[in-house]
Amino acid sequence: MNQSTASIPPTPQTIRFVMARTSHPGNIGSAARAIRTMGFWRMVLVAPHHYPDPLITAMAAGADDVLANLAVAGSVPDAVADCTRVYGLSARRRGVNLPELDPRAAVGEIAPLLRQGNEVALLFGNERSGLDNEELSVCQAMIRIPSVEEFSSLNLAQAVQLMAWELRMAMLGTPADAPPDHDAPPATADEMERFFDHLFETLHAIDFHKGRSAKTIEQRLRRLFHRAMPDSRELRILHGVLADAERMASLAKERS
Repeated sequence: MNQSTASIPPTPQTIRFVMARTSHPGNIGSAARAIRTMGFWRMVLVAPHHYPDPLITAMAAGADDVLANLAVAGSVPDAVADCTRVYGLSARRRGVNLPELDPRAAVGEIAPLLRQGNEVALLFGNERSGLDNEELSVCQAMIRIPSVEEFSSLNLAQAVQLMAWELRMAMLGTPADAPPDHDAPPATADEMERFFDHLFETLHAIDFHKGRSAKTIEQRLRRLFHRAMPDSRELRILHGVLADAERMASLAKERS
């Protein structure tokens, strides 16, 4: 890419590539080049180990517009707060109860969301440890690249390149004016997290778990509501239901 091409302002995009706790700065630069070759430019770093670093610019090999618009966030929830869907890339099954998709199936879901103007994030973890359970908990689905079992881990930039290519092929193959599937866009990741906080607090307030571990139930409820993809208005209704349940639980305690 020459300097004049790199200076062209990027067009609006609703897909972002989020890289969490990246260890090697060369992978940041290589990933920037990878998405730029496929026409994308939005990248967010979450708590990178080495940033800024001259190796990032060197490995980006001219993807200057990606680097110029690169954002840095302190946590994964901050990086995806306004997203309606978050897909986590992982080579390992960590016991988190999430739907698993291969890249092509995932892009089949993502492309219509992008055409409707929804903010979507692809979340990539640390090179050695991948995404941890807390990072995966903000995702609605997990993407696993079907590599061979005995050598399953791709280089981080390779995984980014593969997803960027699949996205480009999907966006090239479908008309950009496809009609929306819903009257209102799904709630953002931040709105969903605030709802889950309220839901889990209410379950404790009404003693739903009765001394048992809440972890499994909370994971199943996360999966249920992520699958339903409620919009903001529907969440407001659910918040109202939960508030009434909390009020009745408080009255019951006072009477007893």
